[in-house]
Amino acid sequence: MSSLMFSSHHLNRFLVMGSEETTAALLNATFVRPASFYLSGFSNMPHVKYYFVFLCFVYVFTVLGNGLLLSVICLVKSLHTPRYMIVFNLAVTDLCGSTALIPKLLATFLWDRRLVSYEACLSDMFFILLFLGVQSWTLLAMAYDRLVAICFPLRYHRVVTRPSIGAVLLSVWAFLLGMVAFTTGSIDRLSFCGSVVVKSFFCDHAPVYKLACNDKSINAAMAYVGFALVLLMPPILIVITYVWISVALSRIASVEERLKALKTCTSHLIIVAIFFLPILGTNIASVATSLHPNARIMNSSLTHTIPALLNPIVYSLKTEEVLVSIKKLYRRHRLNSAVV
Repeated sequence: MSSLMFSSHHLNRFLVMGSEETTAALLNATFVRPASFYLSGFSNMPHVKYYFVFLCFVYVFTVLGNGLLLSVICLVKSLHTPRYMIVFNLAVTDLCGSTALIPKLLATFLWDRRLVSYEACLSDMFFILLFLGVQSWTLLAMAYDRLVAICFPLRYHRVVTRPSIGAVLLSVWAFLLGMVAFTTGSIDRLSFCGSVVVKSFFCDHAPVYKLACNDKSINAAMAYVGFALVLLMPPILIVITYVWISVALSRIASVEERLKALKTCTSHLIIVAIFFLPILGTNIASVATSLHPNARIMNSSLTHTIPALLNPIVYSLKTEEVLVSIKKLYRRHRLNSAVV
């Protein structure tokens, strides 16, 4: 009798263990894909609608500024150079990046449409991360242009040509397209069996993948790889580039020639500072300190939108060639209007 009770007890235990393993296997095999995500950014922020109006003006002036810069580069033949191919690429990514983010942000929070479909969420993530990455590597391409121009002036026109810069920019787009596609696609293998509240103002990669309840090691690895390749490697290489440029300029005897060479770098240095310092500062502060979620979201939204607004202004005011070209186009337009 006791042996029967013993075997019955073990049989029941075996069946329970078997059912638990079966349930676990089913959970691993079944991917729970939510119909939508809920964006919780800008919650409980007083007078936040004024900030959205400000972002609306930011977007309008971003479109006007970058549109003007693109038009000037297209219309003035003297700007059809390798250097301005890079500037043109930056203006395109600024325009596309702002268009991918700001209108959707305003529609989501100004009209309280916080539910974003699963497909739209991944689409937003892909385009915002892609344009952010291209902006970062375009700034590195500008540093390369300045390095060759100042350190190897006699080789500049042989090394920095339109085909070579075209190949560099095409490689940047192709590489980042592949990396961001893989990063976004890896979200599709995750199972979301818990919360679908994304603590951000758009479907950012980290806040989304951290909601998953199955293995997300690939996504965590891609987050580190993306951060290193987009936000760490380019500024480090830019700093090395300018150290090299500084050493080369220190060998120039004339102070006037040094200042003339440095003047060609000022617009690039300002844009690099505007782009990298806020975004790196926000990321470091969110990790190193207990930054309030609303403060983090506000800082992050500004770092994603303000550089695209300021870049064309900096290039128009600090670059003599662009400023002269704008004045020429304006005088030509006035002359044509007077003739008509």
